[in-house]
Amino acid sequence: MDLEKYKVLKNKRIAEVLDGDETFGDFERNDTGSYFGVADLKIAMPRLSGPDICDVAKTFGSTTEYTGIKSRWQYMFDLIDYGISSGKIPSILAYLFDESNFTRDINTELSRDEFKKYYELSVKSALERINTILHFGGNKVIMDNRMVLIVSNNTSDPEISIKNIRSVDRDYIKLLSKRAIGNVDSGNYDSALTQARTILEETFDYVLEERNIKPSTKGDINKLYKQVKDEYKMHEDRNADKRINRLLSGLENIVSAVSEMRNKNSDSHGVGEKRLTIDKHHARLAVNAATTMADFILSVEKKANSEDDY
Repeated sequence: MDLEKYKVLKNKRIAEVLDGDETFGDFERNDTGSYFGVADLKIAMPRLSGPDICDVAKTFGSTTEYTGIKSRWQYMFDLIDYGISSGKIPSILAYLFDESNFTRDINTELSRDEFKKYYELSVKSALERINTILHFGGNKVIMDNRMVLIVSNNTSDPEISIKNIRSVDRDYIKLLSKRAIGNVDSGNYDSALTQARTILEETFDYVLEERNIKPSTKGDINKLYKQVKDEYKMHEDRNADKRINRLLSGLENIVSAVSEMRNKNSDSHGVGEKRLTIDKHHARLAVNAATTMADFILSVEKKANSEDDY
């Protein structure tokens, strides 16, 4: 893949879209349900400070440090340069456009449907604005196969799925886990549990889609994991060491526990339901367990594809 073409993103107006400086109007919401707490919400990419942009770069392997002597758009230029030189620019862009990045700076309540609408409007508006800027240079940005790509204006758009713009790899899981642990440390256990489930669900979706298998859409994460087990032949082997089999059986307990804790306690449900009371160390355990399992599932997928770095 020719990554040099991503240099067209080093345009101050594009950087101001990517870092959330440019907004596209007010988000009209209903006063029903609860998902994330949001008020006076603008349709836009999430607002990233200079330190935030440097943190994204560090998560993808950069050693960049925030010095405070540059503008935010200049730090965004640095992030783009690093992404190009490291070969990670599609994954970095995928993260910036990912749903998980849109949960920052939310401080009123949105229902699940409202959040989905807000997210899709923000992504659509940002892409349209960037493509307006790029148009006369003969380029456009599209989303395809979990990546955000620069293509020629003459290229027909593939089917774009908001759900499928994520690039699920160890860097991405590390980002989700870091944010979830941040919520644990700040006492926001509900969001941490939601993110723990997201870590598992998106990993399962990814490894299934890598085999061209449609993941279950019923919202049952246990059924989703069964699909993964069946496809990657992760069932216990009578000929394997019994300690390995015990480890494999423990994976199902992680899935069930995270799913149950999330359903009974997380911020994706209303307060009228019976809720669990958990402590900080329990929330941290849920996040760390989900992260460890996601890493293992990604390794299983890589090994199945005969990759050396699993």
